[in-house]
Amino acid sequence: MLLAIDVGNTNIVLGVIDGDQLTQSWRLQTLRERTADELGILVTQLFEQRALDKARIDGIILSSVVPPLTGTMQEMAERYFGITPLTVDPSTNTGMPVLYTPPSDVGADRVVNAVAAYETFGRAKRIPVIAVDFGTATTFDVISSAGEYIGGVICPGIGISADALFQRAARLPRVDVRKPPSIIGQTTVTSMQAGLFFGYVSMVDGIVTRIRAELPDGERAVCIATGGMAGVLANETATIQRVEPDLTLQGLRLIWERAGKTSPRT
Repeated sequence: MLLAIDVGNTNIVLGVIDGDQLTQSWRLQTLRERTADELGILVTQLFEQRALDKARIDGIILSSVVPPLTGTMQEMAERYFGITPLTVDPSTNTGMPVLYTPPSDVGADRVVNAVAAYETFGRAKRIPVIAVDFGTATTFDVISSAGEYIGGVICPGIGISADALFQRAARLPRVDVRKPPSIIGQTTVTSMQAGLFFGYVSMVDGIVTRIRAELPDGERAVCIATGGMAGVLANETATIQRVEPDLTLQGLRLIWERAGKTSPRT
């Protein structure tokens, strides 16, 4: 069994994978000040709640875009599982060519998503893939028909935009991001929700359309979405074709399989 860990700016996602099946997953708040012991105790409790035996974990793979927590997570894995994790490095160990300058600048989670999206939807048909991740930032990652990570687009996440409206405009309230009754808001709250929700829908469609126009064989490119708001926004877009909530965890599994190794015990 494999423990896959993705450390993002807002959440830490953990998944237990048995073979090619995700059997359990959890989402924790990312707190940079947490220690290895705090994380270890928390993960131990999560395993106990699901009646999972930590000793059954044969390997651990880690991707992280939060440098202060990367070493902390590695220490937690060694101390509480007795395993040195495989840490994803976009420039060396994902099995996907990264045409980014420099390759080390691209976030590990973006390449992990790209690996899963291409293997699942692009490789068999030899078509390009666009992976949209609605996280802290909204990212668009582009994979060629040959399976190369070409690059992408980084936009402020919808939550960041909502917070900015609240913080920078004295008379605007904090609102939940959701689909309003219509595009024409008749209250301040529904007006803000219309701008955030339909603004992001239009942004996604506009960016994906432009990517397809610029990408060789782009008219055949399949567009996949993941991340917290994917299920809410995707149905309103004209360009997103599939929603894959566990895309990152599946990408970690694929990279682990490509590595063809087991984690060394400490």
